[in-house]
Amino acid sequence: MATVHLRIGDLVWGKLGRYPPWPGKVVSPPKDLKKPRGKKCHFVKFFGTEDHAWIKVEQLKPYHAHKEEMIKINKGKRFQQAVDAVEDFLKKAKGKEQNSEGKGDSKGKKAPTKPLKILEEDDEDLSALKDPSEKPVKDDPHFHHFLLSRSEKPASSMEPISKRLKIIEEESGSTSIQAADSTAINGSITPTDKRIGFLGLGLMGSGIVSNLLKLGHVVTVWNRTAEKCDLFIQEGARLGRTPAEVASTCEITFSCVSDPKAARDLVFGPSGVLQGIRPGKCYVEMSTVDPGTITELSQVITSRGGRFLEAPVAGSQQLSNDGMLVILAAGDRAVYEDCSSCFQAMAKTSFFLGEAGNAARMMLILNMVQGSFMATIAEGLTLAQATGQSQQTFLDILCQGQMASTFVDQKCQNILQGNFKPDYYLKHIQKDLRLAISMGDKANHPTPMAAAANEVYKRAKALDQSDNDLSAVYRAYIH
Repeated sequence: MATVHLRIGDLVWGKLGRYPPWPGKVVSPPKDLKKPRGKKCHFVKFFGTEDHAWIKVEQLKPYHAHKEEMIKINKGKRFQQAVDAVEDFLKKAKGKEQNSEGKGDSKGKKAPTKPLKILEEDDEDLSALKDPSEKPVKDDPHFHHFLLSRSEKPASSMEPISKRLKIIEEESGSTSIQAADSTAINGSITPTDKRIGFLGLGLMGSGIVSNLLKLGHVVTVWNRTAEKCDLFIQEGARLGRTPAEVASTCEITFSCVSDPKAARDLVFGPSGVLQGIRPGKCYVEMSTVDPGTITELSQVITSRGGRFLEAPVAGSQQLSNDGMLVILAAGDRAVYEDCSSCFQAMAKTSFFLGEAGNAARMMLILNMVQGSFMATIAEGLTLAQATGQSQQTFLDILCQGQMASTFVDQKCQNILQGNFKPDYYLKHIQKDLRLAISMGDKANHPTPMAAAANEVYKRAKALDQSDNDLSAVYRAYIH
């Protein structure tokens, strides 16, 4: 393959890991952000995502030469928005150039063109090659480190816990960790030097581990189906033979599995986590389970001298891949702070909710609302069809009103296209509804809406929709 020579300011298609090629622009890296060792790469800012990353030379292609090819193979609303952003950028650049030439002619001479400096593939520090005409990264308020936490609204009150993190204290007593201003400006964050273990490489866990590795964490992985570990071993992860081995060799071990039974089996089963827990070892349960399971796990881990944190995640497979999850944490506050660089790698923000069990309660409430809402949207779509109304028009109207959201738009479009590829399993949202209803019973609080939605999801499961996306609840209304 011929060597590609690129300049600062060049438009490119950049491919990062398992993500599709995306339009971007070669820019100067921040002065304190070094190029990854042993890699021939350029620093690229991506259009439409507010992300940037070091991209290997062999994963870069000139934008204009490959535009038609990329548009043919890549589809989706976000991709089209990114391409539109490139075209807007080109139009603005052309307009500035014409205005500049007009001013030059009026004075009888043309402004000299500043030469662009070429980024050589073997340069060790690309920050020295900054183009004077290129706006410095640190001056761009919309420029953030790839897959790190990014918050559009500044916190009202902040208390520093490290050079790169801030904690937001709210009246409720909850806490939110977000990227500090220095992180957003510098475009970098130092990964913890603690060894990280991760158990469970499902829809959510896979994206989380990928982002931990991209940020430079040392990660040991284990999965019940061992073949799922292969991809991450290729990306630099280490392989753990058993949950016990992972827990004993890593300072912090995360777990992300499907339900309470799987969470318990991972800890109490043969060669389970409990056999590997030693004094000072940290165990972080990221699965969405009931508060009773969390209490049980917390007690048994701490009884062995371990430290426990629950940290279930709100989001989907896509948000997991994008590092844009929301983490709800509770339990040992010191463990929460020890996990700060990990949480910033996998999420846009995280909340500390106090004692263990609170995060499980909050997560079940959130998923109860989401599951009930999705069932209602599916009911509306099918009612529109049954009464002779256009489902697409229903969606268009919905997306112009107060309930407009990316969630509604994407789920409804997928339904109309018959695309039920799982972003969040239907069987899991039904499990969450069931657990939320049980939690309501124990609190003597009525949950009639959730109970009704739960019955619809149970019907969808009976129609073999368990392993489809939660939006497949739509099929419960048409069969």
